[in-house]
Amino acid sequence: MPVKPADFEKAVEIGRPPNIRRLFPNSKALIVSGKYIDLAMLKKGKCMTIAANTRNHIVLRGVLQAAQRANAAIIIEIARSEGGANAYCPINLWNIARQVDAVCNELGITIPVAVHADHYGIKKESELPAAKREIPSLFDSGITSIAIDASHMRDDLNLLANIELYDLIPPWAGLETEVGEIKGDLGLSTPEEALFLIQGLNAHNIFPNWIALNNGTTHGIETNEEGIQIELTAEIHRALSPYKISGAQHGTSGNSTEKLKKIVKETATTKANVATALQMVGWGVEVNNYGNAILDSNGDLKKIKGEGLPEDIWEEMNEYARKNNIKGNDFKKLNRPFENRIMGIEKEVKEQMAKRVEDLAYDYLVNVFNAKDTADYAINEILEKGGHDPGPKASRIEDPNEWTKEKIIEKAKLITSDKGPEGNFDD
Repeated sequence: MPVKPADFEKAVEIGRPPNIRRLFPNSKALIVSGKYIDLAMLKKGKCMTIAANTRNHIVLRGVLQAAQRANAAIIIEIARSEGGANAYCPINLWNIARQVDAVCNELGITIPVAVHADHYGIKKESELPAAKREIPSLFDSGITSIAIDASHMRDDLNLLANIELYDLIPPWAGLETEVGEIKGDLGLSTPEEALFLIQGLNAHNIFPNWIALNNGTTHGIETNEEGIQIELTAEIHRALSPYKISGAQHGTSGNSTEKLKKIVKETATTKANVATALQMVGWGVEVNNYGNAILDSNGDLKKIKGEGLPEDIWEEMNEYARKNNIKGNDFKKLNRPFENRIMGIEKEVKEQMAKRVEDLAYDYLVNVFNAKDTADYAINEILEKGGHDPGPKASRIEDPNEWTKEKIIEKAKLITSDKGPEGNFDD
């Protein structure tokens, strides 16, 4: 049922989490828990929404405009590798909510938006103390959803890290967990590993909204023609169905629209991360119909003349890249050093760049992800639940006595899996 203006105003009044109300007391932006975005997709059925890694301000504007045009509930996110303490992006974990709120109010955006800390990576146990200090600061700064990614560690350590960090996450916040690093066709996730993680969390009264897998995709420019393995994804989602957890699809850029449509129809995915394609399109880089940047014979990005960035700034960026040995997907590292340079160009050019992002994101939302009008579902869920926290989707079905620390360690020894090679697999 379409939402009336009075319903939207009521949703703003009751649906914004406490941190958002405190930070933006006079705002008309409907920033909500990630739980409501997930619920909206489930309510409509057979749809997923864009979780846009907004590496720069132009991408942020374009994606919000696309969501408004599609009347779609969305997620705006930044990964710890992109926007953490060692950020290579100007939008970071501590300013992303402020930028979302400002742009929503400026442009009159009236769709629900969750602000997600993606891939909050824990690569070794020694990083847990720093994480315990930092995670509360993210929610203080307006994050409304988080992905705890300890998948770089052994299965038992992954589960134990999720349990240990859970008390730092507000109970109303959206939660994503991960099994299997994102490595393309190396170290693919298995139902056994996914069940181990989700059953162990369930026993501790932890009910994530999403699980991310290594299901054959990569981050950045896709080089493997096989890409996302849909049958594997569906198999794992079926195994997890008693625990009512949705899928989070990472590395969406570089996969065909037909494959992405099959993910919508054949899996339990409700969240689809898109980063590289949005950045490249905004800059005016030539992309194929998979959203993959096209490289020339030297491995350099090809830009469409007269589209996106002015040619002089593009040449400055390429010169900087040459001096710093930056190529291909690593052009993402130019976001931070060039943000102010880009924001200083003519308004008309910036609007054209944002429109390129908008058109791509709109196509994803409406023609590929089937997310059109999910904003209405999210707002109606807020009104029905009567507040900022809809509660968990699942309930405990596992015996906590079977999931003590000692038993978790022993159970993990029985898991057979190939985690693939070690390496740096950040966004």
